[in-house]
Amino acid sequence: MSEQESRRKRMKKFITLSAAAVFVTVILIFLINLASAVSEVKGQRTGSAQAQNVAAVQSAAAEPAKSSTQSTVTGWGFLAAALSTGFGCLGAGIAVAYVGSAALGVIGEKPELTGRALIYVGLAEGIAIYGLIIAIMILTRI
Repeated sequence: MSEQESRRKRMKKFITLSAAAVFVTVILIFLINLASAVSEVKGQRTGSAQAQNVAAVQSAAAEPAKSSTQSTVTGWGFLAAALSTGFGCLGAGIAVAYVGSAALGVIGEKPELTGRALIYVGLAEGIAIYGLIIAIMILTRI
């Protein structure tokens, strides 16, 4: 086996491991965001139930139904923010896997194109930032 083939084999292994690491990281971030959204929804429901009990004791008005509706909307808002961040990171991970492997191939052949290759990797990573911006916009409206 020539040195070039062994180098190519090592590079493929490195790219595969890097892509797997990015994918696992994105999945973990997605699951953490989803878990925090679900726990926040449960906390909102518990808090709204306590508020309903206090409101029922104070008056028999329609305040508990309004509070319950508001907590449901808030829960869906947190879920939407978590999903936008999670899917944005998932898409960015997939994009960086493809663009990063192509960029490493280009850098291996022509090292003078390193700057251009890194720009494309940065653009692929921008997808995660867009998901985060959407999540922040959702959270400010809740």
